[in-house]
Amino acid sequence: MKRVLFITYYWPPSGKASLHWPLKMIKYLPDSGWKPSVITINEDSFSTKDESLLAEIDPSLQVVKTKVLEPFDLYRTFLGKDKNSPLIASETISLENKGLKHRLSIWIRMNLFVPDARIGWYPYAINEGKKLLNREKFDAIISIGPPHSTHLIGMKLSKEFGVPFFPVFIDPWVDIIYYKNFKRNKLTLALDNLLEKKVIKQSTKTIFVTQSMLEDYQKKYSFVKEKSEVLYWGYNEDDFFSLTKNRTDGTKTILHAGNIFDYQNIIPFWNQIKKEIDNGNKLKLKFIGTVSSLIKQSISRAGLDACVEYCGFIPYSQVPQEMLNADYLLVCATEKRHLPGKLFEYLRTGNPIIAFGDDNKEIDEILRTTNAGKLFNYSDSAEDFFRFTSQFKTNYDVIKTFDRKYIASTLAGIMSQSVRP
Repeated sequence: MKRVLFITYYWPPSGKASLHWPLKMIKYLPDSGWKPSVITINEDSFSTKDESLLAEIDPSLQVVKTKVLEPFDLYRTFLGKDKNSPLIASETISLENKGLKHRLSIWIRMNLFVPDARIGWYPYAINEGKKLLNREKFDAIISIGPPHSTHLIGMKLSKEFGVPFFPVFIDPWVDIIYYKNFKRNKLTLALDNLLEKKVIKQSTKTIFVTQSMLEDYQKKYSFVKEKSEVLYWGYNEDDFFSLTKNRTDGTKTILHAGNIFDYQNIIPFWNQIKKEIDNGNKLKLKFIGTVSSLIKQSISRAGLDACVEYCGFIPYSQVPQEMLNADYLLVCATEKRHLPGKLFEYLRTGNPIIAFGDDNKEIDEILRTTNAGKLFNYSDSAEDFFRFTSQFKTNYDVIKTFDRKYIASTLAGIMSQSVRP
């Protein structure tokens, strides 16, 4: 059996959503002749913990955990927070907070940490990675980003030991969306671009989880076209096949699962929901995950306080049932390259999907192909959505191609093409 080394910052019991893709690839790759091992950190002090994800790990899986210089411990101290206090992602980059310490901490994060605040893991991961590769033979290395500093680790180990290297881009690197409204100095940007280009150029193949991200990088770097693949985020069929929809009291629930940030505020839609309720349509909003304070304020201003439920973080094992129980599923793309991972799980439920995203042709195409919902611009109220929900009849033949078992087999094929005889 061939062997692949995964380099991933996040690992259970971290509840970080971006670890679901590598977690399922690791689970299913042995079915295609690839035995995974993992290098990760000993503890993630930022993300909310989800103990239920520990059940996904095969006891025989080799997991090497290393020390890490975690900047968020210093961040808590700087802001006067208790060292064990939770951090909310939407608040750490909020534009609403005008406090001097908050603004200074953002400037430091955007300009002094290159490529990101997890670069402190690099020396520890390199040290343990060298020990592992000196002892054992691997046929491929996969790094998962963000944080994109993991790609620097993968590139270094690949070059030193002559192992094919496959960086996986779950989000863009230099111009990831949460940099959009923040200033980064020219030197920082130049260095970040240099590192990004170097990683992609030295990769065996770069994996993107959206077609639009791939196309964007092809415009930026001409050499990307010959050494890249798209493997969608997908969903896990095993999480859904035994579930049944629970009956409700007649009120229709609009569910948003996952974090939602200031820049995803759909004010016309909140106002439209209030109009629908005033006209007799029994609706309620439900949020699983963190919700930015700005969005909560907008929902309150729309007069929806009595019709909204903020559940906060819940174990992922409970999330598919919540998605299935909902009547409508809400997703907000941050930009035209953004294809939220939750969309694929939404598709699997068969519930109508209401999506927001300016100029996001990829989401629009997927929703049209699967007949699962409709995409609107952020300036739209989406009034039409509630008039035509009965027309959405999900095409499960298309959706089955997004099962992560199928995606893992494709990934195995991509790696096998690069293995030396």
